[in-house]
Amino acid sequence: MTQYQVPQFIELEDRIIGPLTLKQFLYLAFAGAILFVLWFIFKFFLWIIFAIPIVALALAFAFLKINDRPFVYFFLSFINYHLKPKLYLFSTTREGRGEITAPAPQPPSAEAPEGKRVTRSRLKELALNLNIHGRNR
Repeated sequence: MTQYQVPQFIELEDRIIGPLTLKQFLYLAFAGAILFVLWFIFKFFLWIIFAIPIVALALAFAFLKINDRPFVYFFLSFINYHLKPKLYLFSTTREGRGEITAPAPQPPSAEAPEGKRVTRSRLKELALNLNIHGRNR
């Protein structure tokens, strides 16, 4: 029977360029290319204003991990959250097509319904029942 060697450490990316992975190198190289172009477009003080956030973002993309996930995923989720609508309600029109609409604002109710009202004595009774029955189970 033929034996094969099982690869280990498959979660680690290969180090391609020095201590950097290919993704890290590309993030930093892209930021460097943008800064190089901006150097010829803007004066020095304006270039510094643009360079600081670009360098910070490139370093975060290349090296920052949150909960063992690259920062890129959180950045893309942030962008998608702010670009997409927040409320999805589906209603059908007379033609049979679906339409997304916002709900009509409801005036706040002055009192809770009679069955939902909890008084102080009822709350004490529920807490006592929970303490008594909770230990026996």
